[in-house]
This record gives sequence, C-alpha cells and structure tokens, in this order.
Amino acid sequence: MPVILYVLFIVSLLPVVLAGVTNVCRMRQFERFDNHNPRQQQARLEGMGARAHAAQANAWEALMIFSATCLIAYAGGADLTALSLVALIFLACRIAHAVFYLANLSGPRSLAFGGAILCSLYIVFQAAAPG
Repeated sequence: MPVILYVLFIVSLLPVVLAGVTNVCRMRQFERFDNHNPRQQQARLEGMGARAHAAQANAWEALMIFSATCLIAYAGGADLTALSLVALIFLACRIAHAVFYLANLSGPRSLAFGGAILCSLYIVFQAAAPG
C-alpha cells in the first residue's frame, strides 16, 4: 500500500490524540469532566488546554484538506508511490504544528502549517499535471 495512505491514517489519529491532551488539561483545570455541557467547559479552558483544543480543531481541518488531496491524487491517476516523501513531509509538518501549538510557539507553528499546505498543493498539482 502506498505510504500516502498510511500518512492519511496517521493524520486521522492526530485529532483524537489532541482530544486526549485536551481532556488531561480539562481534568487539571476543572478537576472533573462536565459531560452535560462539555463544549461550554472546553470553551473555558485556559493556557495549554485552550491551545490543545484549538490544535485539535485545526487537526480536523487539516484532515479534511489532506483527505481531499489524497482523493484528488488517486482519482487523477498520480503515482502515489512517488508522493511518499511529500506525504511524509506533510505528516512531519502536522505533528510539528501540534507540538508548536501546545508549546505556544506561534511563529514555528505558522511555518509548519504553511509547509503542510504547500505539500497538499504540490500533491494536487502532481495529480493535475499531464502525463
């Protein structure tokens, strides 16, 4: 199976992992889960918890973009094996983005975000290229 599909699977796990970090932060800040009003409780998170929650939302968004990217590459007849390196760079950028978000490093976080977007664009252009 092409590496890009393994990357897609791993990228689909990132929001779940970040949800776990958010839950740890919820327990630390509030000492309990409010399962009757979880969204309101999450909205009151501060510091690392708020950043983890925001990173999770961004990871869901990135998953949608990368899923569409993979679909376009497949449907466009791109050589998926030739896209392995760029897919791995995308994955590294997305993991770095989450780490930088949690660490409150906005500059590197933005660079990681941009790198991931460029990887997706590259894959789409490869799928659209004649030949």
